[in-house]
Amino acid sequence: MTVQDWILTKGDALEARIRPWAQASRARAFIYEALKFIVKQAWACLFGALMLGLLTLTHWFWPPNAALARYDFVVIAAVAIQVVLLITRLERPQEAVVIAIFHVTGTIMEIFKVSHGSWTYPEPSLIRLFDVPLFSGFMYGAVGSYFARATRLLDIGFVRYPPIWATWLLAVAAYINFFTHHYLVDIRLGLFAASLLIFGATSLQFTADRTPRRMPMLAAFIGVALCLWIAENIATSAMTWIYPAQSQGWRLVPITKMGAWYLLMLLSFVLVTVVHRPRPIVRGV
Repeated sequence: MTVQDWILTKGDALEARIRPWAQASRARAFIYEALKFIVKQAWACLFGALMLGLLTLTHWFWPPNAALARYDFVVIAAVAIQVVLLITRLERPQEAVVIAIFHVTGTIMEIFKVSHGSWTYPEPSLIRLFDVPLFSGFMYGAVGSYFARATRLLDIGFVRYPPIWATWLLAVAAYINFFTHHYLVDIRLGLFAASLLIFGATSLQFTADRTPRRMPMLAAFIGVALCLWIAENIATSAMTWIYPAQSQGWRLVPITKMGAWYLLMLLSFVLVTVVHRPRPIVRGV
């Protein structure tokens, strides 16, 4: 029996025990469904949670005079996590492909941003390109991994999903703007407006328990961007990277950074549609 099969077996057994309690009243059914939603969301964040935990724990407990630099250990550990997740089938090959794509696109952007002083990696390391340690790409990959896993675990479908070409045009424009706003006009306000125009009429349908639920696509995007901003504050407090304003001591990342995470999240979501084609749902079904 694989680790994945063992977890599914234990989960089914636990659900069989709790289900009678949940069916006793509407209030209990609501609580049970909410808990399943939280558990599935947490499971979808598996790789990201492991990475964030790794960064935080090494910040607090890594020996200052260790022969292996902390950043280098994080790179090796991130690769090991990926291998273990694939061997145990806790992650599917398609999801690993998503992480690999994000690793490349994220690392390219990191090299550019660090060279322009947007943020820095303050600790020494050997496994890096220019001034960017290679674990940085895995942090971008964690976002893509979340979308890929959540789509599968919550059986996500879409009502009135926009044309694929429009979503790709928005994603490419957002990615390009991360580079060009250093030289040209920053068009992020226009990108926010375009995302409202493209996804404003779209809803996603998800199933945490047995009943399909729906929410506006933009509400889901904003919620994910908020979670990424919170994770960023945890990561910067662990000296994973720091912004210029944090060079004299850690301080909260401005809430305005949510805008950048919103655009990066849009890019992540669209890239995931390469391996998880958006499943259309007819309104009213």
